[in-house]
Amino acid sequence: MPFQVFNHPLMKHKMTIIRNKDCGTKMFREVVEELSALMVFEISRELPLKTVDVETPIAKTKGYELAQDIVIVPILRAGLGMTQGIQNLIPSLKIAHVGMYRDPDTLIPHVYYAKFPGNIKTAKTFILDPLLATGGSVLRTIDFLKEKGVQDITVLSIIGVMQGINKILEEHPDVNIYLIALDEKLNDHAYIVPGLGDAGDRLFGTK
Repeated sequence: MPFQVFNHPLMKHKMTIIRNKDCGTKMFREVVEELSALMVFEISRELPLKTVDVETPIAKTKGYELAQDIVIVPILRAGLGMTQGIQNLIPSLKIAHVGMYRDPDTLIPHVYYAKFPGNIKTAKTFILDPLLATGGSVLRTIDFLKEKGVQDITVLSIIGVMQGINKILEEHPDVNIYLIALDEKLNDHAYIVPGLGDAGDRLFGTK
């Protein structure tokens, strides 16, 4: 399924906390981390495993390890708010970074920084961006990753709208998209409605 909205009571509860305009920076950041971890916990049910030998204090037995490397790709800067929760679940993952800014007039995203680990071509790769609005930044990141030879790409966003989702799936039908909430629309300034405001500003207390 290329596009899925989670329907989990804990996610809905925590979403309400961060939508609230009175939610402070510390609480906002902590809840975004928790939501990101919950998303990956659900998705990880499908991750392939390999069998390994392990010795307990009592005897030798068989255990399991993830069979595929995991790389997360937070889009700077808001995507950084999603990294720690996922890293807590999968400490062995690698973290790539894509820095991008949006031209205020054209709304076209431009890359100003990109750094990838060496295993990214064969890894299961998660692009992290809390808000999937126009889809431009995520789309540019997908293009960037595919130029590097990455094949297994999943997008994780907390909130999205169909405008951005459709744009991504039209150009990259092989990419999976997971959301916690599907919102109504974009306003004239390309903000999600009802949304939660600017995720980067609320994460880092810059506004």
